[in-house]
Amino acid sequence: MTETIAGIDIPDTDMAREATELVRKAGTTLLFDHSRRVFLFASLKGRRRSIQADPELLYVGAMFHDLGLTEAHRRTDQRFEVDGADLARDFLLDHGRSAADARAVWLGIALHTTPGIPNHLEPETALVSLGVETDVLGMDLDEITAEEAAAVVAAHPRPDFKNGILRAFHDGMKDRPDTTFGTMNDDVLAHFSPGFTRVDFVDVIIGSAWSQ
Repeated sequence: MTETIAGIDIPDTDMAREATELVRKAGTTLLFDHSRRVFLFASLKGRRRSIQADPELLYVGAMFHDLGLTEAHRRTDQRFEVDGADLARDFLLDHGRSAADARAVWLGIALHTTPGIPNHLEPETALVSLGVETDVLGMDLDEITAEEAAAVVAAHPRPDFKNGILRAFHDGMKDRPDTTFGTMNDDVLAHFSPGFTRVDFVDVIIGSAWSQ
């Protein structure tokens, strides 16, 4: 039976159900509820902005977007966003979706912490970022009605979410500090990790091997 929250149907396909179980097993309750809220807020904003995405692809993008923070799926040699993007691409290809579909979802996850770019790309790419911005940063909440927000949070609560998601970010990135260069992720390590020093982009240019 299809589950409907705030007027949005949760995809009820074999692939969507597998994605749900994968994230339940790999992530914490905080990350699972956050990922479901990202899908719901992304879908609601897509409706408001007349952005039509494939619901199944959007669901996988939302559910996998933070898997790179989990102990089961994180690496130490690349950004956590790329960890989740790679997992989602392989998952979609294994389930018979096209390379173009997998690429759109890959980009949505890989770029979800890179503002100003995803909104120019495919709907499945753009909407993941919109959902993340809504749930983590509270951006453009006026596009979500109070009733819709209440329904989403009732289904997927967010107790102490601000502190919890910051801890999840830190735990998922503290062993790969070099991967945060040039991203907003270094804000988290600078706040929580004693001894972490940001790499200064200007210093990198001035100190490069070029004489001029």
